[in-house]
Amino acid sequence: MEIKFVPITINAKEIITSFTLPSNYQNCDFSFSNMCSWRFLYDSEFAVIDNFLLIRFWIENKKRVAYMMPVGNGNLRQAISLLEEDSLRLGHPLCMLGITPDAKRQLEEAMPGDFYYIPERDYFDYIYLREDLISLKGKKLQPKRNHINKFTKTYPYEYISITPGIVSQCLDLERLWFNENKDSDDEKELNDERRSLQFALQHSEELGLIGGAIKVAGNIVAFSFGAPINHNTFGTHVEKADVNYEGAYAIINKEFAAHLPEQYTYINREEDLGIPGLRQAKLSYNPAILLEKCAVIKRSESGKKN
Repeated sequence: MEIKFVPITINAKEIITSFTLPSNYQNCDFSFSNMCSWRFLYDSEFAVIDNFLLIRFWIENKKRVAYMMPVGNGNLRQAISLLEEDSLRLGHPLCMLGITPDAKRQLEEAMPGDFYYIPERDYFDYIYLREDLISLKGKKLQPKRNHINKFTKTYPYEYISITPGIVSQCLDLERLWFNENKDSDDEKELNDERRSLQFALQHSEELGLIGGAIKVAGNIVAFSFGAPINHNTFGTHVEKADVNYEGAYAIINKEFAAHLPEQYTYINREEDLGIPGLRQAKLSYNPAILLEKCAVIKRSESGKKN
């Protein structure tokens, strides 16, 4: 049976989130906003078959197909078999990315010993308790409180929601950040992020984004936005600040968490991509969960365990 995948577009939001929001998967890649705003890079597609949401995308400069963990209720073994047929038809052994420990358990229950699991540390998700990001309690978070105290004493500020009327100001700040951070080694990655960010902000209402900004003397000095991943986990996709305002990152982090709906117990601040400074920054907030994600390869019949 050949799966008929179709492109992930904004019009697919209702059907895709009908699977992802009720699920327990906290992986940031299950945020519909992420799927849609990064589609240009991965040609992401989806299909719904036998009560499962199936997602495929292209990696390695669109030379190889990969898949996400099927989401839904039904015969998981059959769903995986369909993905394997699709992948083999396209010339590759089945590869699934972003497989978390709960997904691994499900795979092993359905098809024990059929997969190789390769942890990818650079893509582990940093997940925090929302309340921890608001309260910043404890000795380890004292530096964060110090930055916030200095910011609030230095600058009279207001927190405002991101609406279409301030998108252009947020993009101005992003442009400033981009020019200060780009170099020849990572310019492509930053350009990709910029394209994703611009798409998301320009379609914020259709994507269901929640965003907020810090305003000082009429200027946007920091902003952040994201979208729900599932019923209790919110994904923070973007956070930008003008570092000339000391404490701007700390204050937008705290205020954004404080203004999210209370139903979100957890905030997923995504991966560090192996960037040393980003890893240090994410660890410094003491994540409640460092969510392991693996690349998973289906064993050939000859490679299966006896």
